[in-house]
Amino acid sequence: MKKNIRKKLIFFSVIFACVLVFAILFVALINAFVMLSVDEDIFSPEDFAATDSYDCILVLGAGVRDGRPTDMLRDRLDTAVELYFSGVAKKLLVSGDHGSDDYDEVNVMKDYAVEKGVPSEDIFMDHSGFSTYESIYRADAVFGVKSCIIVTQKYHLFRALYAAEQFGMRAVGVSADVREYSGAFYRETRETLARVQDFFECLFKPLPTCLGDPVDIGGDGNITNDK
Repeated sequence: MKKNIRKKLIFFSVIFACVLVFAILFVALINAFVMLSVDEDIFSPEDFAATDSYDCILVLGAGVRDGRPTDMLRDRLDTAVELYFSGVAKKLLVSGDHGSDDYDEVNVMKDYAVEKGVPSEDIFMDHSGFSTYESIYRADAVFGVKSCIIVTQKYHLFRALYAAEQFGMRAVGVSADVREYSGAFYRETRETLARVQDFFECLFKPLPTCLGDPVDIGGDGNITNDK
């Protein structure tokens, strides 16, 4: 009896180990595919030299505290503002979470950009950018974006650019890594899994949580009509 139990334990241990190895390889292969497919489209602010103009600069949300951007989000906004004043795009599209009355990333992002000198009418807001995939989906379907510069930290750019490519956008990424950020291990681990999720979302293209008309600045919400 004990011998049979031992054999069963060994058998299930081997099966578990095989499944675990397969899962790790599966995740690693998808991550490698996503990252390698867009790696050449990622630039630092110093290395980026636009050879053409874009519909907008898309800034992805990264949290706010006490009505101000977090360090990570502030670096994204500073990079985007610098690009705006370099003339590569005439509009900013700030996309983030405004899912409740007491949490509003996008108005904080807009106010910060206005403080830095960007005219209010040149800032479009996507209040339903609850995820990277949804921000890209809505940039295409709601705001009519066909070309953009995506601004976020480099670890995040791979996934965002891959999604933009799957929606047929002409997109490049400019990284906003200007300092060391706490929680790097957690973010990298989470991002590894998120790339797998977004790979399949881009494959099947489910509708976002909210696909209605945006609350925006400057007209009907279509950026390309307001260039």
